[in-house]
Amino acid sequence: MDLSSLFDLTGRTAIVTGGSRGIGRMISEGLLSAGATVYITARKAEACDATAEELSEFGTCISLPCDLSDPESLMTFVRQFSDRETSLDILVNNAGAAWGAPFDEFPEHGWDKVMDLNLKAPFFLTQQLTPMLTKAHVTNGHQAKVINIASIDGLSLNPMETFSYHASKAGMIHLTRRMAVTLAPRGIVVSAIAPGAFATKMNREAAEKADEVVQGIPAGRIGVDADMGAAAVYLASNAGDYVVGETLVVDGGVTIQR
Repeated sequence: MDLSSLFDLTGRTAIVTGGSRGIGRMISEGLLSAGATVYITARKAEACDATAEELSEFGTCISLPCDLSDPESLMTFVRQFSDRETSLDILVNNAGAAWGAPFDEFPEHGWDKVMDLNLKAPFFLTQQLTPMLTKAHVTNGHQAKVINIASIDGLSLNPMETFSYHASKAGMIHLTRRMAVTLAPRGIVVSAIAPGAFATKMNREAAEKADEVVQGIPAGRIGVDADMGAAAVYLASNAGDYVVGETLVVDGGVTIQR
């Protein structure tokens, strides 16, 4: 068993949505370090371009800014990527949003914004890119991979009233299972990652109140970039070929303690 080749992504092409910061950036760095060429998307072009330039020290990282919550923009992104590549080995559906408000005041636009980006966009982006994923499998002889980024909030509750976020991430976990069963016969393995506390802009508590947050984590620390990068490389590489439809929880033990 050659472990180094199992985790090697040399020659493979990946897309990481929401790759300009946070979890997406961690995953992008991990995939690049394992040898993949990585395209990152983000709604803000300037931030996307800047991150791609910074990540290029680890390998070939290309910026393709896009607002995936807009169907027309999503299709434009697919066309732009197709103009540059003939196949796709790895798709990481990471772009996401959250919205918090009391139950009696929770707005419909807050619901729609989160659901459109967190659940609807990953489905239709994967749908549109499935021919390229299938081609990668047929041409290169390995399994193509789709990795959906869920959350431990899709498995258990946090104290915040983030109704649409909780629902979208729970939906992502079940959608992963349904997509996995459908796409596995085509040579596309679908799985998910449910991150716990990582110091990101979206997870402000982990970033700003780490000392408090750590008290509720059995592992005794906040997640670091390598934790997320390594999980993504495992699922994206040959090492994760037999992990079909499952959600890998990367949270230091929080979920099993709740």
